[in-house]
Amino acid sequence: MTTVEGDPIRGRARGTAPAPLSILDLATVGVGSTPGQALAATTELARSAEEWGYHRFWVAEHHGMPGVASSTPAVLLAHLGAHTRTLRLGSGGVMLPNHAPLAVAEQFGLLEALHPGRIDLGLGRAPGTDQATARALRRGTADGADDFPQQLAELTHFLDGDFPPGHPYAGLSAVPRNAGRPPLWLLGSSGFSAQLAGRLGLPFAFAHHFSAANTVPALDLYRSSFRPSAVLDEPYALIGVSAVAADDAERARYLARSAGLAMLRLRQGRPGLIPTPEEAADHPYSPAEADFLDSWLANVVLGAPGEVADGLELLRKRTGADELMVTSHIHGQERRLRSYGLIAEAYGLTATG
Repeated sequence: MTTVEGDPIRGRARGTAPAPLSILDLATVGVGSTPGQALAATTELARSAEEWGYHRFWVAEHHGMPGVASSTPAVLLAHLGAHTRTLRLGSGGVMLPNHAPLAVAEQFGLLEALHPGRIDLGLGRAPGTDQATARALRRGTADGADDFPQQLAELTHFLDGDFPPGHPYAGLSAVPRNAGRPPLWLLGSSGFSAQLAGRLGLPFAFAHHFSAANTVPALDLYRSSFRPSAVLDEPYALIGVSAVAADDAERARYLARSAGLAMLRLRQGRPGLIPTPEEAADHPYSPAEADFLDSWLANVVLGAPGEVADGLELLRKRTGADELMVTSHIHGQERRLRSYGLIAEAYGLTATG
């Protein structure tokens, strides 16, 4: 069994925290802000997360969404690595069907060379966008979600430089290759990637923040499918959780409604910037829209700091997750920083700065 200390996969709980706590960020662009300002805010958040004692900081690939600036995780991770020292950085995730496996191997080989021992390569099989944009990204190639296992195998061979003799790519190399390579994670919101991660003995990250009903079944499937590998000898599961901390539950819910309205508009095919909490409060919700918002907010762990810490711990125990990755797409950098800082302190992380 590999030890927790220094293990690139198994997180280390900081301070008195009962489990490792990490952050997922999308470099969200709020009303009144610009993509440049959003990326600067993400950089500030990563530096603060390192000081607060968070374990990982992941960014996710999305396309065609005005409110999300993290369209190219590898580029953003290179920048974040230059502005942090010890924080693990990764993709949550790269949508592999959008890319040639060789290109991903080269990008993350370069990131590993720049920031050795700090990079995670999380992979998803969804397009991260609408179908028209997905077609534009893939330029007519047939590969898609159904080809994900084959693409994953190809990527792994490129990272390890071990295509078998006679393979069409046996003479190709992903450059740069390093003594070590980023650990692979599979991401999912259903059972497909859970089962595949288990069969391959890889760590698994589940999107509880937008697929809460599937969390326990997917994690159960992951664990029941797990086969020990050179990477892991027992399962390791992380879940993404929407969380907002403020002075009290009423204030936290008020702030969280911004992301709720943004999600509602996305589901309606009208993606846009993250609205202000005032706009979210004043929006004339139809009964169906109000039901959607209430349902979405029910899966957000929100409240005063202690309430959020208790809620996160209840969720961790209920799901058996080994690590929690919180995400908070509230409007306004000061509010967002305060929320993450309050969560870190209440959950028991030890500040390093």
